[in-house]
Amino acid sequence: MIKVGVVGGTGYTGVELLRLLAGHPDVEVVAITSRAEAGVKVADYFPSLRGHCDLAFTDPASAPLKGCDCVFFATPNGVAMGQVRPLLDSGARIVDFSADFRLKDRAVWEKWYKASHAAPELLAEAVYGLPEINRERIRSARLVANPGCYATAIQLALLPLVETTFVDHAHLIADAKSGVSGAGRKAEVDLLFSESSDNFKAYAVKGHRHHPEILESLASLQSASGRRLGLTFVPHLVPMVRGILATVYARITADTDFQALFEARYREEPFVDVLPSGSQPETRWVRGTNQCRMAVHRPFDGDTLVVLAVEDNLVKGAAGQAVQNMNLMFGFPESRALEQIAVVP
Repeated sequence: MIKVGVVGGTGYTGVELLRLLAGHPDVEVVAITSRAEAGVKVADYFPSLRGHCDLAFTDPASAPLKGCDCVFFATPNGVAMGQVRPLLDSGARIVDFSADFRLKDRAVWEKWYKASHAAPELLAEAVYGLPEINRERIRSARLVANPGCYATAIQLALLPLVETTFVDHAHLIADAKSGVSGAGRKAEVDLLFSESSDNFKAYAVKGHRHHPEILESLASLQSASGRRLGLTFVPHLVPMVRGILATVYARITADTDFQALFEARYREEPFVDVLPSGSQPETRWVRGTNQCRMAVHRPFDGDTLVVLAVEDNLVKGAAGQAVQNMNLMFGFPESRALEQIAVVP
């Protein structure tokens, strides 16, 4: 049994994390922080947790985080980097949901996030928390940078292609759609019901913040080949609460059985499901689960490969993947507390 703290428990990823941890037999949650809601019972704030969480939110300054074995930061960008050092020094291991430690290059991070990095000395140590790439490094990590939601789906769709030489690595395209919960639990005009309902739009076409982490992570896999990696990534907002559908396009340069390639790559992965040939995955097939389900298509037997990948942005794209990383870090079965079946309809 390990003691766990959650910093920032009032957002969508925070409550999703608490839902998953409530079903984890090896975890005792001892602190859930919120400055604004300090003193409020968590189950009063989130009635979905009634009977599963008896704690009240505590102010981060007085929370017993230094006595924890693992601390999750379900906080906005810029928070964790200012608070993790004393926790690491106390022996706690960290899983950070934000982008604070996802990039190794400080200059690139500061360019995209428009701030000075408060803990640049930890960038080299942090392990990028995509188990399908870094499983063994995650096991021994003190600090894990949980990937972004778009970054997870897109990378999983591209991994078998970037690790081989059957497609043009320089001109990859990812067209991805997300539900509104991906923007977090905050008041913004674009997220109002009257703005997002019955509407469909692209955004961040000039560049999304998940773009550099996708490139950096995938480039580390194919650097030995000397090939240039290029990705055009356009995100879209769709009027649903949960889910991401990423459609990835790649130009074929050498023939192979791509269905077999994907099946072989993910055969031993507990949370990647390569569907039978011809399948067209839907976001509801993964709602509430830690699964990423994907299908491989080659329209008209032409020179373009199309990979469809779906995930729940709050689970495999955030809280579920964080629990998966924690399981690896503490030697628990990787699937523990993550075997939920999708909610349909």
